[in-house]
Amino acid sequence: MISVGVVSENNLWNKKIKKKDIFFNTLVKFFPKKYRFIGKKISLSILLSDNKRIKKLNKSFRNKDKPTDVLSFPFEKKLNLKKNTYLGDIVISYEFMNKPKNLDILKFKDKVIKIFIHGFLHLLGHDHIKLKDFKKMIKEEDKIYKLIKKKIIKIVQKKTFKISIYIFFRSSEFL
Repeated sequence: MISVGVVSENNLWNKKIKKKDIFFNTLVKFFPKKYRFIGKKISLSILLSDNKRIKKLNKSFRNKDKPTDVLSFPFEKKLNLKKNTYLGDIVISYEFMNKPKNLDILKFKDKVIKIFIHGFLHLLGHDHIKLKDFKKMIKEEDKIYKLIKKKIIKIVQKKTFKISIYIFFRSSEFL
């Protein structure tokens, strides 16, 4: 099981994702079985940040003097999953997620889901320096993303159905 600790250092995130802990901890529950690490206590941290902060981190750790969408900092160079394992940290820039400016909440969350998956795979040792690794990582990201979307749609459909039934029975009292 994966536990995600979430820290937000920029208040703009609050406008788009109200309950950030619930959001990210629910996402990992929707991951494919091989990434849920059942029977283990796996944890990671997310820093929801901005371009100014991520630029400093990018300069310090990658010697690139520019902001980026996401940075991942694996705790160990070689992944070694034990009963209790800390995977590392993911930093996400608000401005990159909110492009174009004032993106609606659903599109914003969709971008955050995709970039979170990307950062998560980096924590597990995936990389995209070589073309073959890039293709492998993109394929894995796509698999995880499609499964998450499928599960979200299923939940929304169930809730919509329940609401429809409720409205129907409430309105039929007046027939």
